[in-house]
Amino acid sequence: MSIKKIAEKAGVSPSTVSRVLNNPNYRCSSEELRQKIWQAAVEMNYTPNEAARRLKTGQGSGQQKTYYINVLLTHTDQLAMDPFFRELLDCVETEIHSRFCALSKVWVNSLFSDDVRCAETNLGKLIGEMIDETDGHADGLIIIGRCNSDALIKWKERYRSVVSINRNPTGGLVDEITCDGSVVADLAVNHLLHLGHQRIAYVGECQGEARYRGYCRALEKVGIDVVPKYVFDRKQGRIRADELIRSMAAMEQAPTGIYCANDVTAVSLLWALQNMRGRYYTPSVIASDDIEEGQRTSPMLTTVRLFKEDMGRHAMYLLLDRLQGGHEGIIRMDVQPQLVVRGSTARADADGWFQYSG
Repeated sequence: MSIKKIAEKAGVSPSTVSRVLNNPNYRCSSEELRQKIWQAAVEMNYTPNEAARRLKTGQGSGQQKTYYINVLLTHTDQLAMDPFFRELLDCVETEIHSRFCALSKVWVNSLFSDDVRCAETNLGKLIGEMIDETDGHADGLIIIGRCNSDALIKWKERYRSVVSINRNPTGGLVDEITCDGSVVADLAVNHLLHLGHQRIAYVGECQGEARYRGYCRALEKVGIDVVPKYVFDRKQGRIRADELIRSMAAMEQAPTGIYCANDVTAVSLLWALQNMRGRYYTPSVIASDDIEEGQRTSPMLTTVRLFKEDMGRHAMYLLLDRLQGGHEGIIRMDVQPQLVVRGSTARADADGWFQYSG
């Protein structure tokens, strides 16, 4: 399937399609357009010209086979997803094509991240039906996001190579690329502590979540108790932030700093604070992921960067290395995060901390 056909389906120029498919750093005119292009490419089973030639001849440069790769995204059921996972998926798709492999199927299914739903499902039957959709084009699988351990074992039985990309480790079930959530949280909370904040709230999921454990440990290391009323157990994503801010502001001792488990939640908080024009209070806000949207808030979001391009690149390296007989044991690669300081955090003793622009 040619780039020209994808361009016709997406309603854009072939040059735009080429840039989006081959450069994860290309800034498309809108995220919606980028998603439309990738969705068209997946639906039309796009294969780069060089990969198509290799598939046709059954070989590549140096007699190297071109592989069919599938991707499973477990965080959501919609392609219009958490921007972090959308951006990470873009990086993985680009890396697959740059290695002259064929991306034959992308599944988006949150069931695999839900232990309760997995226990109630015939996983073997479901996975078999999904693989049937590939028409035999299934050499390797990349799983983006948390995956139930029983499901991981069954996926591993059906593929020659499975790689997980996640913030939380799988426990050595498959090859994996991780950015340890507890390390991410430690960086974020310690930044707030360094700025003099003592009353630090957490907004995000708690059950089985490494970032929540990291938040707790970071406070405990400096002798600060975890205060239950400062912990807001919320699904990661966009939230009703105005209600949350009001409940914090109503406390006798309101938190002066807030750590959100992911950027999209923090963006919701910043927009709510902006709309309130400081009528309640202006806490320092920090998060983790470093999505593009975090640079369009006012103030811009301080965050902990997860290197998505590196995660996609190393995932493909492990996937292909196992397919080509390069390693047999389970390998885990940890990609270290990086603190990115912007305008949404300030010293706790500053006058009003910082001013949200009107």
